[in-house]
Amino acid sequence: MFLKYKPTWMIESIYQITPQQLKKYGIKAILTDLDNTLIAWNNPDGTEELKNWLAEMKKAKIPVIVVSNNKASRVARAVAPFELPFISRAMKPFGVGIKKALRTLNLAPTEVLMVGDQLMTDIRAAHAANVRSVLVKPIVQTDAWNTRINRWREKIVMRHLLKNHQDMTWRGELI
Repeated sequence: MFLKYKPTWMIESIYQITPQQLKKYGIKAILTDLDNTLIAWNNPDGTEELKNWLAEMKKAKIPVIVVSNNKASRVARAVAPFELPFISRAMKPFGVGIKKALRTLNLAPTEVLMVGDQLMTDIRAAHAANVRSVLVKPIVQTDAWNTRINRWREKIVMRHLLKNHQDMTWRGELI
């Protein structure tokens, strides 16, 4: 049961993922959660680090698509400055939004990577869609009210996973 929440990799931040690492694993596109993964949930303007990372992905011709459970107007406003495509109301933890992104990109599940800060939604959805996943640490330590419930459940699942899977360690890159 808990394996449905086990990420492929755990790294500190999405910004540590490089085109070279992605190419090593045959990954051609990144699907990413929005809040606390790509941007702080309470600061939708992003950072210079985000802009540099997105420029690096664009230069390497690696598409980045936001896959979010938020409503379209919220996601559109958040990603507009970065000109990112998105899928809203993704229905995570189900694989619906990720599968829609796969169709949009015309890529196989083995060619994309789902990045998110929550086991209960992002990582579970990646499993549901049969794509590899990266769990990142939340950008900020506070959450919107609706995420706090998942964080409590996540602590229980994470404790079990860390105890039973020695390969689950925080790293600085995909290895």
